[in-house]
Amino acid sequence: MSPQGAGVVAKPRALVCPNCGGPVERRGFGYSMSVVCPQCLTILDSSTPLLQVLQKLEDAESRRTPLIPLGSRGTLQGVTWEIIGFQARVVVESEGAWEWEEYLLFNPYKGFRYLTQYDGHWNFVTPLEAMPRGSQSRGLYPVLYDNRVYKHFSGGPAITKFVLGEFPWRVKAGDEAATDDYIDPPYVLSSEATSDEINWSRGEYIPGADVWKAFGMQGAPPYAHGVYLNQPSPSGPKIGAIWRTFGLMMALLAGLAIMFETFSQQSTVFHSSYAFSSTQQGEPSFVTSDFDLAGRPTTLEVAVNTDLHNNWGYFNFALVNENTGQAYDFGREVSYYTGVDSDGSWTEGSQNSSVLIPAVAPGKYYLRVEPEMENGSMVYELTLRHDVPDYTWFLLAFGLLLIPPIVYTMRARAFEAQRWMNSDHPPVRKSGGDD
Repeated sequence: MSPQGAGVVAKPRALVCPNCGGPVERRGFGYSMSVVCPQCLTILDSSTPLLQVLQKLEDAESRRTPLIPLGSRGTLQGVTWEIIGFQARVVVESEGAWEWEEYLLFNPYKGFRYLTQYDGHWNFVTPLEAMPRGSQSRGLYPVLYDNRVYKHFSGGPAITKFVLGEFPWRVKAGDEAATDDYIDPPYVLSSEATSDEINWSRGEYIPGADVWKAFGMQGAPPYAHGVYLNQPSPSGPKIGAIWRTFGLMMALLAGLAIMFETFSQQSTVFHSSYAFSSTQQGEPSFVTSDFDLAGRPTTLEVAVNTDLHNNWGYFNFALVNENTGQAYDFGREVSYYTGVDSDGSWTEGSQNSSVLIPAVAPGKYYLRVEPEMENGSMVYELTLRHDVPDYTWFLLAFGLLLIPPIVYTMRARAFEAQRWMNSDHPPVRKSGGDD
């Protein structure tokens, strides 16, 4: 026999039910203390050679049919297990009742484990020999086990409604235990306390498809509804990697921006000051003197700086290639207001503005300028700089790269919110009833 029990299960031992005379099989060797007759569902004490009746089924409507039949064998975590017991349990509170199923697994070398199923969600549960201890972490009454911090999720009285098979304790319908669940997905720590003892176990979330495959079940497992208490978030594991990738890409973009800033000439090709008044006579438009743009096609920045105060002005520009006649037409509005109100001093707008013309071909150019104001006057400066870095691409790339981490973060938060809405500590209290 393998010392790991990878393929070893108990051989059933047949006994006779004292209530109905039907055959009763024992698969748990000498570990079982109670067994249920599969014919009449009488619960029997199997701790002695003569089976004694512990409880008879009184409510036929309480009968349950296990999704995975007793005696089924399957391999989980590299160990072969046989299902020898089944029970249905329920927690009843004012908000409603929550019923789940527990399958008792047995391997003669590994002992007992459990499979639990609630609304299509499964857990592989291992009893703990050591109790968790209190954690110094704040919030939700945390406990610490195996270097993981578990937060309290929910608690309540669990009542056994139906049992089938055999168990290493004297089980009866109507048994009640105070339960509490603490989670750190994909794990859950569960405590069950009675007047005699307290037991702890740790469950690990398993997809239903994996359970069905392990036990060779036909068809598909029950559909998993909603978000279960320790169900792993489909987006959670990816968030850290996505944000790290985003940070790396931002560092690369910043490096490129610094490189463009360093190697751009940013040479001033024209600078002059002017004055304008709305009351002046004649044509307000004029053209500047010629200036040369040398080298490769690149950007040209046109900046206007004014002394506007509580006023606005508008500039019509045309950058004209003297040799080809090609023109770039554009305009800029400049406005600046300031004042004081009940909230204190305030400002709006700016006295300065600029525009970046991309890929201007080399050549001789002049700028046509036409300022306008509704009333008032201003003094302004025009400055033209050649080969100025354009950071529009950086902002566009930043926005596009930011979309995936934001989407995954929002999905993960929505998933967690849905999870905790089913807990004793919901992020938003459900409304209903009178205050």
